[in-house]
Amino acid sequence: MPDTLYESTLRSLPLIHRGKVRDLYAVDDRRLLIVTTDRLSAFDVVLPTPIPGKGRVLTAVSNFWFNRLAHILPNHLTGDAAEDVVAPDEREQVAGRAVVVWRLKALPVEAIVRGYLVGSGWKDYQATGRVCGIPLPSGLRLAERLPQPIFTPSTKAAVGEHDENIDFEHCAALLGPALAGEVRDAALALYSEAAAYAAGRGILIADTKFEFGLDADGRLTLIDEALTPDSSRFWPADAYRVGENPPSFDKQYVRDWLEASGWDKRPPGPALPDEVVRKTAEKYQEALTRLVGTA
Repeated sequence: MPDTLYESTLRSLPLIHRGKVRDLYAVDDRRLLIVTTDRLSAFDVVLPTPIPGKGRVLTAVSNFWFNRLAHILPNHLTGDAAEDVVAPDEREQVAGRAVVVWRLKALPVEAIVRGYLVGSGWKDYQATGRVCGIPLPSGLRLAERLPQPIFTPSTKAAVGEHDENIDFEHCAALLGPALAGEVRDAALALYSEAAAYAAGRGILIADTKFEFGLDADGRLTLIDEALTPDSSRFWPADAYRVGENPPSFDKQYVRDWLEASGWDKRPPGPALPDEVVRKTAEKYQEALTRLVGTA
């Protein structure tokens, strides 16, 4: 497929790790290269079929948010061009889909912020009237906007395993109370500003996941990706209805197809039909176009 990279094959840098979507290389003792491939994971399984252009979209969206939100929190970007740290014949693999970042100490939690009641939060609320231990008003409906955004962290799971939602007390036990509070406040501030901007572009950010690290001075830093269709639930504002699960600009279309396919959600994942691949690629691209104004 044109403009498709399922797995990077850089020889000029040592490979450190292949994640579900990103390949991580060492540049030197202070910097890393993150290559965002076109792999797609669903239900914590990496599927065999890539989504053309997905890695470039995720990189462009993340870089947009890193720049726009830098006044709230610093991020891991060094400002170096990815093409400058690889061999000349490898530049095509990294162009538009890789970033050079500082080596930081990643925190062992995912910072999830929810602005609407959906997904695992909706299931939790139905069972307990709470989400990750946070009490909510009674009578809320599916996809309803919450009175205010809430911080609902989770543990980080290894590839093939599931993240576990935790309450703030558990988060504080993992990070320490002061750092946990700083993570919560930063995540809520980042979400609130991003959600206000996106709403003006016709997108509701129902929820999102941030990851943070600490630099050498112990300063909290935004890492990984930021407010992408992979790490967030984006809804078109004009299709939003309380009580319904709106269509989204992310991989929910793939999840729905997988649910209907009869797959048992265990590896290996099934190959995706061409129509599903095409429509998924279009949804990612539309999210970029709406948010950034890039065709």
